[in-house]
Amino acid sequence: MTDLFGDKGAAADSNRPLAERLRPTTLSEVVGQDHLLKEGGTLQRMLDAGWLASLILWGPPGSGKTTIARLLAEEVDLHFEQISAVFSGVADLRKAFDAAKMRKQNGKGTLLFVDEIHRFNRSQQDGFLPYVEDGTVTLIGATTENPSFELNGALLSRCQVLVLERHNEQSFAALLERAEEVEGRPVPLDEEAREALAALADGDGRFFLNMVETVFKTGTEPLTRSQLSQVISKKAPAYDKDRDGHYNLISALHKSLRGSDVDAALYWFSRMMDGGEDPLYITRRLVRFAVEDIGMADPNAVLQANAARDAYQFLGSPEGDLAIAQAVIYLATAPKSNAGYAAFKLAAKSARKNGSHMPPMHILNAPTHLMKDLGYGDGYAYDHDAEDGFSGQNYFPDDMPREAYYKPVERGFERDIAKRLDYWKRLRAKRQTSGGDR
Repeated sequence: MTDLFGDKGAAADSNRPLAERLRPTTLSEVVGQDHLLKEGGTLQRMLDAGWLASLILWGPPGSGKTTIARLLAEEVDLHFEQISAVFSGVADLRKAFDAAKMRKQNGKGTLLFVDEIHRFNRSQQDGFLPYVEDGTVTLIGATTENPSFELNGALLSRCQVLVLERHNEQSFAALLERAEEVEGRPVPLDEEAREALAALADGDGRFFLNMVETVFKTGTEPLTRSQLSQVISKKAPAYDKDRDGHYNLISALHKSLRGSDVDAALYWFSRMMDGGEDPLYITRRLVRFAVEDIGMADPNAVLQANAARDAYQFLGSPEGDLAIAQAVIYLATAPKSNAGYAAFKLAAKSARKNGSHMPPMHILNAPTHLMKDLGYGDGYAYDHDAEDGFSGQNYFPDDMPREAYYKPVERGFERDIAKRLDYWKRLRAKRQTSGGDR
């Protein structure tokens, strides 16, 4: 059959963005999501069984959420309806649901794809529930944010959450190969520049293909890595200071510090700074880490963390950034102990459990004659006057048995503390045996 459009059709196709020309037409062409789409994958098992559940596709930008939703509709023969939570309101939702009802009456199902579904408020999300429950629509929501925080529990209970992975070197290589097939020539980059291109994309397939298209338009002479940096710009870091990326990176920093991995801690610190995080937020977390995960194993840790905060406030960026980096190094390489943190939690639990016990009479002050007559302060042993500066008296309530909360570890300064506690424990037992207070 003769092409009705001839060369004009080919020209029109070549004017379309490369990412659009390479958009997969079947699920088998989707790159980078084998854990969902290949044999044994979650989606493939559903399709093999001839059905499709309502889904939440959670993944980074450019991972293929929209494409997968569109192709799923074709696989199960559903009408594909797409709306964006950024631009749509209640009226748009009502319109989509009414149209889906009409299709259902005529024997045709609807796959309703909602991009950025986390942008709908809770009442709008609740509006989906009856239409998902009665099968008016099969819902597929796409989000870059953690559904656990951004979506209603009721909606989540009616959908399966599938996690899409960011593109890696292998999937970028597959995309590049397809781009070269479509363009009919190799991408004009030397080997080093090819590797750099994938790093610049930061896991975003759409951004990667847009960069490849830009490179193709530079001509046929291969570009070096330095020339590439002049032609295209790096993708802005995927980091939102008040959303999931923020919590993921601070968690990575905290756990790297706890694991005494100084290089990983410096990497995550740098990622947060590169993403525009407030440096004072990082210093607050460092202070918290110093008391929670180092504690008395190195009492200087909290001083170093606070010093980094003070230095940053005094110097500002970029000079003050180094003070924070120095604190990161100190905390990562310090001995670790959560004994103080654990002791505080145990003591707090005991305080709630045991109620309002009075202190023993001998450690109560007696500022009035009446209080002295009642026995306040009677029998108190002044520790500085006792042998070894330790009286061994009981300081727990009289009607409460002695409890042990603080258990120092054999690391850092706490090794010395443990020796002191053991020494006082022996003295206390000795003086109790000789007739003193328990």
